[in-house]
Amino acid sequence: MADTPKEVDTFSSTATSLEAPPPQETKPATELTKKLADIEDGVAEEKGVAELDIGSLAIDENNKINPENSNIKGTATSVEAPPPLETKPATELPKGSADIEDGVAEEKGVEEIDFGSLSIDENKKINKFLDEPENSNIKAVSSSDTPYTSASTFEELNLSPELLKGLYVEMKFEKPSKIQAISLPMIVTPPYLDLIAQAHNGSGKTTCFTLGMLSRVDPKLQAPQALCICPTRELAIQNLEVLNKMGKHTGITSQCVVPMDSRDQTTINKRPPITAQVVIGTPGTVKKWMSFKKLGVSYVKILVFDEADQMLAQDGFRDDSMRMMKAIKRISSHCQVLLFSATFNESVKNFVPEIVKGNHNQLFVKKEELSLESVKQYKVKVPDELAKIMVIKERIFEFGERVGQTIIFVRTKNSASMLHKSITELGYDCTTIHGNLGNDDRDKIVKEFKDGLAQVLISTDLLSRGFDQQQVNLVINYDLPVKYTNRTEPDCEGYLHRIGRAGRFGRKGAVFNFLCGDADEMIMSKIESHYDAKVKEVADWNSEEDFKAALKSAGLL
Repeated sequence: MADTPKEVDTFSSTATSLEAPPPQETKPATELTKKLADIEDGVAEEKGVAELDIGSLAIDENNKINPENSNIKGTATSVEAPPPLETKPATELPKGSADIEDGVAEEKGVEEIDFGSLSIDENKKINKFLDEPENSNIKAVSSSDTPYTSASTFEELNLSPELLKGLYVEMKFEKPSKIQAISLPMIVTPPYLDLIAQAHNGSGKTTCFTLGMLSRVDPKLQAPQALCICPTRELAIQNLEVLNKMGKHTGITSQCVVPMDSRDQTTINKRPPITAQVVIGTPGTVKKWMSFKKLGVSYVKILVFDEADQMLAQDGFRDDSMRMMKAIKRISSHCQVLLFSATFNESVKNFVPEIVKGNHNQLFVKKEELSLESVKQYKVKVPDELAKIMVIKERIFEFGERVGQTIIFVRTKNSASMLHKSITELGYDCTTIHGNLGNDDRDKIVKEFKDGLAQVLISTDLLSRGFDQQQVNLVINYDLPVKYTNRTEPDCEGYLHRIGRAGRFGRKGAVFNFLCGDADEMIMSKIESHYDAKVKEVADWNSEEDFKAALKSAGLL
């Protein structure tokens, strides 16, 4: 049986400065040096050293998780930053106006802004929104009169010098990506309206909400002020890596609250209350910490749901997510809610008005435009399961390391085990992850793959969302994604998330979809119809030349 989005056990662990996603654009050394000198001139003097509890995770020389060590303490310089501005109460929005239909805003008072038709004047301002980079296909709907300015530089966001240093020195960013340029002003500008944001995979969504959380924290207040909920422990840990790297110079503390590993069996009710200023975790575990009154939410100013469509899906984490949100809103009614994902299906879209009932902002991409242009997609018709393995071994892997790291998605744990055995017998460094593995093993497998110790990763849909590894150029859908509740219907959103593991930040990538029989062909046809796209077919599944041509067309050879 395939993995289901449920947590089995509970635990909170802490982590610090782990490896972050790939940089966007790097400044030339001379320009970057000048930029850093300007930033450092504005950094306040150190006011003391605050202790960071990084729990059962240790950091090796490459700032990555070392699952073999535990109970290590770290320190971070505490630097004062300007206090956050007060949040204004949101006004009530007419019922139904939070609909996110493709570019249609039917309710009175809701305005659609097409960024493609706008231009930036010398002051980079218009009445409401600005077009950020040219040819942006991100569209906005607002129910507010708040004016926003698209940010062409991070300096325009009025961030602290410490955060700017993190962006330029640690993250090595040059300027905001499309989604960042549009969404960050909405996130960091009073009155801090709720935001529903959709953007392509690998476009920089994580930076949007991590920077948003860091910018809202008062470093002098030792209490949770920002909370991020993620569907899996792997994504929660990865988001914490990004946040700690970006916030390295701020002194802001963080903690990861995820299912328990074998090294620490301390029950939640015997653990001390969380005092970290940013908390990132999975829904079941966060909910339990809150129920034991070990995670206070009185000072929470910003609540983020990463992979929001899964967090709010009826067959996902909707109940837990709604309970947590209501509990926080009862205590902190002006808490800003951010919903981020690459996909929002109709069911979740229709449910959004239950979450954001006041003035809010929406950013979305039409589903026909969601497919990644930098990733070439192919379908391969094969006669049987053995042919799938033969294609992988003798047609795709024949080209070796030139294609980069590979993720192979399967539907069941049995398929994962069988495929792992076949690939390792050939001498390839291959690793496999699925929900039945222990948390220690899952952490170790992710670390090995991110460290480049394994060339191939076989996974169920556990890692289909948000998993970020720049070296992944190839994705193979050994089994096509289908709905958990109906195996004959495609999981169109799941397909988009899977292929988004390749071609991160505009890099080249390829996807091979294996079709075995009429049922698979029907599923693939429905996926193509959903995204109004035609996936090219590899003419002969047994032709080395056809696969070579496909990989060459994708820019991998």
